[in-house]
Amino acid sequence: MLTRRGFINATAAATTFALARPGFAGLYGPDPGVAKLNANENPYGPSPAALEAMARAAANGAYYVGVSVARLQDMIAERFQVGLQNITLSAGSSGALANLARARATEGKILGPDLFWDTTTRLALRQGGELIRTPKTDDLGIDLDALYAAISPEVSMVQICNPNNPTGMLLDPAALKAFCIKASKKCTVLIDEAYNEITDVPEANSMAGLVKEGHDVVVARTFSKVYGLAGMRVGYLLATEETTAAIQRYSLGNYNLNQAGVAAAVASFDDWKFVDHSRARIHESREMIMEAAARHELSAAPSQTSFVFVNLGDVNAGRFREEMQKRNVLIRGIYQDYTHWSRVSAGKLEHVAQYVEAMPAALAAARA
Repeated sequence: MLTRRGFINATAAATTFALARPGFAGLYGPDPGVAKLNANENPYGPSPAALEAMARAAANGAYYVGVSVARLQDMIAERFQVGLQNITLSAGSSGALANLARARATEGKILGPDLFWDTTTRLALRQGGELIRTPKTDDLGIDLDALYAAISPEVSMVQICNPNNPTGMLLDPAALKAFCIKASKKCTVLIDEAYNEITDVPEANSMAGLVKEGHDVVVARTFSKVYGLAGMRVGYLLATEETTAAIQRYSLGNYNLNQAGVAAAVASFDDWKFVDHSRARIHESREMIMEAAARHELSAAPSQTSFVFVNLGDVNAGRFREEMQKRNVLIRGIYQDYTHWSRVSAGKLEHVAQYVEAMPAALAAARA
């Protein structure tokens, strides 16, 4: 049975092992005493089942992936009621997202809101193409009407993160579904659902059903977030057969996957007990951050993710990041021209407590 005590005992054992070996502590994660809250990782993973599966797979690390990949594809196909021709696996979702951006950038412009996780798109655009954005909104939300109005014949794909990164905000599922259906008649619609499993009602918020219905919609998922497998690099895209073929023209196939990562993904996929445990801890940490912001008369965007986008008011987010780092707390800095907004991950409870404790001094120093 998965319990909090079990997690604490496992963490203690890992820490003892790390400290017993000179130079080992911090090699695969943050140094002791450092609160790493800058990358939206789930520090409660991998799950016990994933750890056991990875140990078995690592013993066979001399071999390329094979049957385990087919097993994972079958599990994904069964859950979302799609065919194998609708699934692309990759190292995290990032690899397949970059390949999708490459494919569509050769056909036209990529459209997105003012603020979203655009890393893979910008990577692809180094080889040519253009990213255009709709204007920012006062409430940081995504204006679906503005996005639809901006879809010209030159646009080949529109990209949305839901919930969005770095804001953490979630779109109304009915409004998003209506947008996807009508927009996909004009171009490919990409919905990046990296944080879907952390939302209050994951199935209701997902657009995966539109892939099954045959709409030109791509849904991206990853094992890097709620499953706690960021370092193991496994993700997947669901898309029409035609779009899947376009993505895979830029792919090395399964050669970018690893035995341990795939084994962990297979073991984690239906581990709802671990998912529920992680979601509960994430929500608890997220509430701590929101309460700390309120105590300092700061506001924050409503989050349905494993992070919070805090409005620092008159404090520069870059300066705040520097001051937090001096206090062994790692957070994100400035996004584009959002100079007073700071993103912090909902990590371990003790690390978030470290963030909360450091906040007053860091704010004061950043204002000085």
